[in-house]
Amino acid sequence: MAGHILVVDDEKLIRWSLRERLTADGYLVSEAADGAAARGLAESEAFDLALLDLRLPDTDGLTLFGELHALQPDMPVIMITAFSSVEGAVEAIKRGAADYLTKPFNMDELAICVDKAIRTQALQNRVSSEVDEKKARFGLSNIVGETAEVLRLRDLIGRVAQSETTSVLLLGESGTGKDMVARALHYESARVDKPFVDITCTALPESLLESELFGYEKGAFTDAKKRKKGLFEVANEGTVFLDEIGDMATSLQSKLLRVLDERSFRRVGGTTDIAVDVRVIAATNRDLDEAIRQGRFREDLYYRLSTVPIVVPPLRERRDDIPVLAEHFLRVYNAEFHREFRGLTPGALRRIRDYEWPGNVRELRNAIERAVLLGSGDELGLDEIVLGRSSLRSTRASNESVARLPKQGCDLGEVEKTLIAQALARTGGNRTQAADLLGLSRDQIRYKIAKHGLDA
Repeated sequence: MAGHILVVDDEKLIRWSLRERLTADGYLVSEAADGAAARGLAESEAFDLALLDLRLPDTDGLTLFGELHALQPDMPVIMITAFSSVEGAVEAIKRGAADYLTKPFNMDELAICVDKAIRTQALQNRVSSEVDEKKARFGLSNIVGETAEVLRLRDLIGRVAQSETTSVLLLGESGTGKDMVARALHYESARVDKPFVDITCTALPESLLESELFGYEKGAFTDAKKRKKGLFEVANEGTVFLDEIGDMATSLQSKLLRVLDERSFRRVGGTTDIAVDVRVIAATNRDLDEAIRQGRFREDLYYRLSTVPIVVPPLRERRDDIPVLAEHFLRVYNAEFHREFRGLTPGALRRIRDYEWPGNVRELRNAIERAVLLGSGDELGLDEIVLGRSSLRSTRASNESVARLPKQGCDLGEVEKTLIAQALARTGGNRTQAADLLGLSRDQIRYKIAKHGLDA
């Protein structure tokens, strides 16, 4: 069946006509001659759409519309009305009805109207489901920890996410999870169903970064074969996350300031201002005060971004969260790698609790991922928990270097392409994991994959 439709009309002939046409179109049809019968059906059965007459013997259509909407919020309603009562149908549209038809109506027009309403609702349901899935994956629940520092951080993220502010500055050491905070700010906000786009400011040369952010017009430069939208345009009504903002060239900083102040920009090579409504979340592990003193960061941009500064604490300042995070990552990678480790041994827990974690949460996550991938037994012990770069180096083959230059030389580009291809193959195409293997950021590996034509 194409769907289940509730027809509510006190005229038997109209109900019959509607049932005949809708049944012929493949719908299952239930009928109600008054409001009481319609309410009873809506309480006991699920419907994909209701056709509702504005005038009924025991109630008015507007009142019944509200009652049906309360019972089945996702059910679209098409109002049926005489031409003289169109005002009431228009009021129903304002309250959320999908559409209205006036008597006498054309059956082909009705069929089109019904199909459109059901398809639109199905699309909305899919979007809502995707939003719920992303919110579960990236929302506040993923800021893991039980210490006072994390509780304060989650509270601040929730309040800022729901605010009207359009600029947020995230401060903290590398690996503390600023990217997760940025996503939580987006997926806990009213912009949740709009785009979230991110870019690392150090991933591209200045000229390419400008094109990525603002787009370009056809002919703006040699390879500009056609117009391209930039990230600000793509993210309209959503969020732009600029990671490593402290390393952005000062010439681009002035253009970013204009976007924040005027909410508009021009594509590279363009002459027309493009208005946008975006929330800009910037993050850095740099000391911006020092960068301002050295003339590497604009003071006016700093004040514009730091309307709401959020400091993400390093892991060593919330040590009680280390076992909690380790157990969280253990569950994640148990599921990903189909392993069944019950937990960490007391010795392993002491080791991770006492370690300084210079790489913060990212380093802890990678340590647990490696342990789950390579470990054995029921628990992760001291042998599985490898800490620090020196320890990782000691586990490699005892070569003097990772690679040797052949006597006849080599093509560095081909070497890079080969290593990226190997990293992608080893990780089953997972770009984030491949980037970690190569010491690259997400944007850097995305750029290099495109550069070498490995994204086909």
